[in-house]
Amino acid sequence: MYEVTVSSSFSGAHFLKGYQGKCEELHGHNWKVEAKVEAEELDKTGLTLDFKKLKANLSLILKELDHTCLNELTYFNQTNPSAENIAQFIYKKLAKLTNNKAVRLKKISVWETDTSCASYYEK
Repeated sequence: MYEVTVSSSFSGAHFLKGYQGKCEELHGHNWKVEAKVEAEELDKTGLTLDFKKLKANLSLILKELDHTCLNELTYFNQTNPSAENIAQFIYKKLAKLTNNKAVRLKKISVWETDTSCASYYEK
């Protein structure tokens, strides 16, 4: 099994509805996002997936989130924009762009700070 990981980032604000504490107030993060894909076999050039292609696909999704108040995006109208839910949002969109017979998106990790992250994956 082979695995490839790329990372990128975006800046955005959010607040957690129903949270008891400071995070209930509007605040921002410089979010780091890691995307992992996996494949059982390498392609004819010896790659799992070209880093450039995976980064480009991830970039398309992060552009939707960059410099926004995440709570104002349609997806987060009914869903709290927690790190976990942001990871799921990115995963669902990136899987549609990336998954094929040979390659599968394995996991998305979203870092709010250097020491705190949440991940989403499907079995």
